[in-house]
Amino acid sequence: METALHQNKTFDTIDYSDQKLSDNEFINCEFINCNFSKSDFSYIDFLDCTFKNCNLSLAVLKNTGLKNIKFIGCKLMGLDFSSSNSFLFSMNFEDCMLDYSTFIYKKLKKTQFIDCSLKDVDFSNTDLSLAIFKNCDLSNATFVECILEKADFRSSRNYAFDPSENKIKGTKVSHTALAGLLEKFDLDIE
Repeated sequence: METALHQNKTFDTIDYSDQKLSDNEFINCEFINCNFSKSDFSYIDFLDCTFKNCNLSLAVLKNTGLKNIKFIGCKLMGLDFSSSNSFLFSMNFEDCMLDYSTFIYKKLKKTQFIDCSLKDVDFSNTDLSLAIFKNCDLSNATFVECILEKADFRSSRNYAFDPSENKIKGTKVSHTALAGLLEKFDLDIE
């Protein structure tokens, strides 16, 4: 079957929930107010695309190409980004809900998370060097064997990671979050 190429198109208020969207390639497309919950994006490529106010919760991302993608105001709960294609993998998030998602073994260098909910997100073995977490809630987010060098967490809250289990040279944190970095020592910090 031939791949359908969609270029410079806008998709507005379309319900794709529970659908398999196969054999498609999207270049420089915009998705506005679309529902992709539980959709199957397996083997689809997205390049230079923007998703605004879309619901992609529980979508399947097996070998999905996500190259230079912007998510703005989207609901992205329970997504397994670790199963997506790693080639040219890059995206930024603004005002998104990413709770219960996983990025295990992904390279998210310079990724921006702005005003996002990242509760219970698994970042294990992820390269987050130079990433920016601006005004994000990272309650119960997992950071194990991550590269957090020069990442900026200063305006975010509820994050905790073990400095001995992560590379943290130059990581920017708020002095109010130091307790989360020393959590494993069970200190009484006042």
